[in-house]
Amino acid sequence: MRMTVTRLILLLLIISPMSFAADEQAEQRAEYIRANYSKYEYQIPMRDGVKLFTSVYIPNDDTQAHPILMQRTPYRVAPYGASKYKTRLGPSAAFEQEGFIFVFQDVRGKSMSEGEFVNMRPQDAYKRGKKATDDATDTYDTIEWLVENLPHNNGRVGMWGTSYPGYYTSVGAINSHPALKAISPQAPIADWFFDDFHRNGAFVTPMAFIFFDSFDKPLDGPQAHREKGMDPITPDGYQFFRELGPLSNVNKNYFHGERPFWNELTEHPNYDAYWQARNVLQHLNKTKPATLVVGGWYDTEDLYGPLATYQTMSDQNQKSHVKMVMGPWFHGQWNSTKGGKSLGEADFGFDTSAWFQKEVLLPFFKQHLKETQAVEIATATMFETGSNRWRKFDVWPPAQATQSTLYLAADEALVDAQSDSGKSDYISDPNKPVPHSAQVSRGWDRPYMVEDQRYAARRPDVLVFETDALENDLTLAGAIDLDLWFSTTQTAADIVVKLVDVLPGKDENTDKVDAEKGNRHELVRWGVIRGRFRESMSKPVPFKPDTPTKVRFDLYDVLHTFKRGHKLQIQIQSSMFPFIDINPQNYVENIFEAEQSDFVKAFHTIYHNAQYPSAIHFRTLH
Repeated sequence: MRMTVTRLILLLLIISPMSFAADEQAEQRAEYIRANYSKYEYQIPMRDGVKLFTSVYIPNDDTQAHPILMQRTPYRVAPYGASKYKTRLGPSAAFEQEGFIFVFQDVRGKSMSEGEFVNMRPQDAYKRGKKATDDATDTYDTIEWLVENLPHNNGRVGMWGTSYPGYYTSVGAINSHPALKAISPQAPIADWFFDDFHRNGAFVTPMAFIFFDSFDKPLDGPQAHREKGMDPITPDGYQFFRELGPLSNVNKNYFHGERPFWNELTEHPNYDAYWQARNVLQHLNKTKPATLVVGGWYDTEDLYGPLATYQTMSDQNQKSHVKMVMGPWFHGQWNSTKGGKSLGEADFGFDTSAWFQKEVLLPFFKQHLKETQAVEIATATMFETGSNRWRKFDVWPPAQATQSTLYLAADEALVDAQSDSGKSDYISDPNKPVPHSAQVSRGWDRPYMVEDQRYAARRPDVLVFETDALENDLTLAGAIDLDLWFSTTQTAADIVVKLVDVLPGKDENTDKVDAEKGNRHELVRWGVIRGRFRESMSKPVPFKPDTPTKVRFDLYDVLHTFKRGHKLQIQIQSSMFPFIDINPQNYVENIFEAEQSDFVKAFHTIYHNAQYPSAIHFRTLH
């Protein structure tokens, strides 16, 4: 439907004041920083003599000592030059008004820092001797220099960062400097075989391709400018990656061997010693700084990282100083100045990001860096989607949650008792993979994480199982464990499972049809396993054709309420393209070396009978 000129003008009148207000707020924030902070730039020497470029913003108020809040990043600490200021320093404007000393550092080998950059550098310096270096020792040496040299600091340091900077924040806790009192790893990389670029062995093609195109370009010495990648080829990622063909074509047609980490990634398709050395979780025992792990339920880049980091640190440390927050956010949305109320087609009712910044993040750092009065921050502060409310728990998953099971059955049913109802078959064609979204996108996007799944449910290559309409609210809390009996006519396959909230066609309170959300199939969580890794991530094995095989894996944690009148639905498919690369379905040792001839059509089967009962297990809150 075309928009009339009158309607367009009215829309602009509605939107423009909001835009102007946001721009004015951002401008006022930048002016406040200029007026109240002085910027300095340093080259801080590490124990091996390498110097790391560091920008420091010190409050002009010299009547009191200030704590240091630091971020280490591989993404540039621009703008460079002592007279050029950032327009935001802290996670929110309130941090700047509190008077922290803000420190930003280019990590070793990136931008203006000397040395060699290594992606997810193994953190083993403590095993190699006093002069050995890694990201943990660089953090220690930096803090030592800052505390000794910055004027008016109170000797207490905090760290925070999102994504890769979140990883550097976690690393800071390894054999940490005594002055490091508090850290907030936010969507931190934890183990890169399971974080951003692999999902239980399935490869996230567009994210890796787009990210490493520019990030993986080697630097010829320190430089202030950002490395530029290829110009965008098309906004249609589905079409682009279909035409790309096998992943071996990436180097043949685009990278030409000039992306070192991409090369290493493709040479190590399994969870071998190379990846195991890059697992930072193994080093996060006996950490001392107070820790607030932050993540988003709808973070398509990295949901594994915060959940695994929290669980590891909670299990291996004093539980009282390790806390977690999970909100209804995409990657980094919790740092937004005007976000957190909605994502794509989902609305959460209020600005959840602003609430988190004010009620949790700022009090956490003030307590540990300024030694203000202790605040009551729950061990787990979790947003309950479906009901759109914050909930607080003493432990995660909640101790009071009880185990429940639903079984797959005939006629697309999910039932609470095991049935003897046969099997369900579906086709998987590499030439017609199931799209990860109904929208045309480059393949690395955000709104699909809550997208209406009716477009997929109506395809013949997607199985659907669902409950009857619920008579009472059903709240899931924790991971969803899958026990699926599966077979294929070929030797390899991916299995993708979606947890979907099916809304009723009519509003249950008014008995009226909801024109916008009626019968909406909202995605709550999805996960995938590359079938070859069903027994071991290090030693893959093929499927034996036409042989029922148990495949177990779990979907990442949820806290979601399926409201009365809704249905809980499970969708099963074997592709999610282009977000996940296409499985050839013919077993090859290294999928990055597969040829076009290796890609074959297959017929897959999910069994749901007495001998081979497929089920989902989850915890519920009452």
